[in-house]
Amino acid sequence: MSNSLLALVLLDNPVTPDMSAVAKALHARHPEFAMDNGGAQQVQADSPLIRCGNELVAVMSMPAPIPQDPGLWARAATTWSESEAVAARHQGHMIVSLLGKAEQPLIAARLTTAVIGALIATVPECCGVVWAGRVARPADVWLEESRWSLAPYPDYPFRLWVDILPFRSGAKIGAITMGLSAFVGREIEFVTGKLALPALFDKVAGLSVYLIEHGNVVKDGDTIGANASERIAVRYKNSDVFGGLPVFCCTDDFT
Repeated sequence: MSNSLLALVLLDNPVTPDMSAVAKALHARHPEFAMDNGGAQQVQADSPLIRCGNELVAVMSMPAPIPQDPGLWARAATTWSESEAVAARHQGHMIVSLLGKAEQPLIAARLTTAVIGALIATVPECCGVVWAGRVARPADVWLEESRWSLAPYPDYPFRLWVDILPFRSGAKIGAITMGLSAFVGREIEFVTGKLALPALFDKVAGLSVYLIEHGNVVKDGDTIGANASERIAVRYKNSDVFGGLPVFCCTDDFT
């Protein structure tokens, strides 16, 4: 399996999905998939695999809750008020991952996200999704946003895969991503004394989706910007704020 983009679908009660129903839902939600040999009708109910175009996605049902991660659920609680209650009550989960390794992490993310959406559409017990061990989302949000799994750049649902969290750095404000490292090996840590928080979030979101699309094309020491007048310095480092986390350390403060 593709471990870096492995996803866990939380279940209120342990169940084994009917994969023939999941395949039908996947085809209905994403008719652009080329399903060979009759597609959904050919998938056995108890199959652990589902075909997405030329790739296979594995689904394994586990009759136990996932290990508790207080940091994960504390982050999730900032946007999902019921997250800690869902984490405490769930009794089972499904492991979902691309079989083998995709040429690009984005391909694995798109396909896995689409399959999770189809699982949620057909398994009422689904109550949440943990993505790459770093990001947690409610099932209803995933069900809706995953419809855009195959949308062209920049409209695919990268917010299912990456959290953007605010912090303070002295008199300045900052934002850190969680989840981007599954795609490019590092998170973004952006500190600014110029931007308001909404504008900072927009900058980090834009850079995140750009890196997800193009890979790690930003090098240590680069200066980047959306236009000729914008200057953002990027350095590779281990975060001083977040426990040595490898980051693209970004700043727009030039003296």
